[in-house]
Amino acid sequence: MVFVKLSNEHKNATIFRKPQLFSSNIFLVFLLQTKPNMPTDCIRYQNSGYFTSLIKDYLDQKSSLDSLYNRFPTVENFEAQIKEKGTNYNHDNRKILVHVLQKQYQNILVSKATEHNISALTQPNTFTITTGHQLNLFSGPLYFLYKIISTINLASELKAKYPHSNFVPVYWMATEDHDFEEINYFNFNGKKFHWNKDSSGPVGRLSTEGLDAVFEVFALELGSSTNAQKIKELFQKSYLEHSNLAEATRYLANELFSNYGLVILDADDADLKSTFIPYIKNEIENQTSFKEVTATIEKLKDYSIQVNPREINLFYIENNLRERIVFENDTYKVNHTNLSFSKEKLLQLVETHPEQFSPNVILRPLYQEVLLPNLCYIGGGGEIAYWLELQSFFNAAEVSFPILLVRNSVLLATEKQIKKADALDLSWADLFSKQNDLVNHKTKTLSEIDLDLSDIKEQLRKQFSELQSIALQTDQSFIGALKAQEIKQIKGIEHLEKRLLKAQKRKLVDVLERIIQLQNELFPNQSLQERQTNFSEFYLENGEDLIPALIEKQQPLEQRFEIIHV
Repeated sequence: MVFVKLSNEHKNATIFRKPQLFSSNIFLVFLLQTKPNMPTDCIRYQNSGYFTSLIKDYLDQKSSLDSLYNRFPTVENFEAQIKEKGTNYNHDNRKILVHVLQKQYQNILVSKATEHNISALTQPNTFTITTGHQLNLFSGPLYFLYKIISTINLASELKAKYPHSNFVPVYWMATEDHDFEEINYFNFNGKKFHWNKDSSGPVGRLSTEGLDAVFEVFALELGSSTNAQKIKELFQKSYLEHSNLAEATRYLANELFSNYGLVILDADDADLKSTFIPYIKNEIENQTSFKEVTATIEKLKDYSIQVNPREINLFYIENNLRERIVFENDTYKVNHTNLSFSKEKLLQLVETHPEQFSPNVILRPLYQEVLLPNLCYIGGGGEIAYWLELQSFFNAAEVSFPILLVRNSVLLATEKQIKKADALDLSWADLFSKQNDLVNHKTKTLSEIDLDLSDIKEQLRKQFSELQSIALQTDQSFIGALKAQEIKQIKGIEHLEKRLLKAQKRKLVDVLERIIQLQNELFPNQSLQERQTNFSEFYLENGEDLIPALIEKQQPLEQRFEIIHV
């Protein structure tokens, strides 16, 4: 990694230059707009090496997991989900929700589609499809877009299937998170643009001061094309014309997606928290979430657990403070502070100032489902994994559990990259494989000699098996020596096999380097493109056509990894 030092006037921004590496993570591949002889490969999520065993079993609808979710994401299953949520949802919350949304949108230009969706939320036949995401600087990696697009497209698909209901796509901003180090950078053309700032408390309330320095450095990298000017304007208006990170992120997401009716919600609000007061009190008095989730985790003992509950899954928050509430010696204390409360005082504070209580990762999903008339939550594999721990807790709280959908994933490939793959006779399965496996495979494929000595090793094993049969009939003390000699001979052949492979790699170095270079372009920094690259890298080339193209190609209920030609 090469560090680029900035002048004092850029002290709030840092660029890191990173080498371009490769990751093998893949899913189902669907090739669009490619040359006819570029192969299309279908690789199941479950065989990709990307998902945990829990998510693979969920996608396979293993009966052992039936108790962990309500309904599997099929378009037909939404009919029952609509009826259940319509019956169990507290429709009084609609007026509060719409009032707060109108207040939050009052200082930004609202599209007719979004304005219509906000108004529609007052109606009992309107439901939401929700995704949540952190307030990553300038949206962070590409999958920020893919989560929201999955939400928009599912809402549209459900409207076509169930025309008598309305479906509103919602982006729930994670404004109450406090993991600033996870969100204070983005990557562009292999460089990391970093916001140097001290942070405490909920990130949504964080001042945008200092982002002018990040903008100055980023602007130099963008150039002066028409699309570059649009990106600069978007960054400026989002971050330099809004005072905190929540307002900046709302503006950015609205600019990108308002034409599709996206509704952006900041749930860090006193009026919204008032709908959650009974559940906050229950958490303080009964610790229901800890009991129920702990019991569910016992059912998941064969899997890796995504999150573990605490006895009290609430934070106490102020502008510069977000710390856990803990119960010690019959007193409720705010961790790492001198604040403490009796039960009576704490419950009174819940009634008068619910905005000072922030749900953690265990309790936040319940808050979302209490507040919204929501049918489905869309998230990545890690998110779906922790939601699968919560079904029994929702049952105990008598709140409908949403359908859980794994978000769409996409690989963006240019025409030039597709032509390179075609010229190198690479399938998409090749490109998605581990780099070492790919190099070895292509070396063997391109070699004029057979580098696989498996047949010779098998013949050798048969010969030693015959020798062992002879030894058993004569002197069994020879068995140990035969075994040792067999291992030695096999290792010798394997060593020769590796030397032959290495020699062929030297002969094929030019073509192998081109293969590696292409793979590194498509999978930067040993990771999926969608987890590393910022949307601006592709917006620079495609401009306003980028998001419509992504929306056109993604189909959320098919849950496939799409390769889209840009």
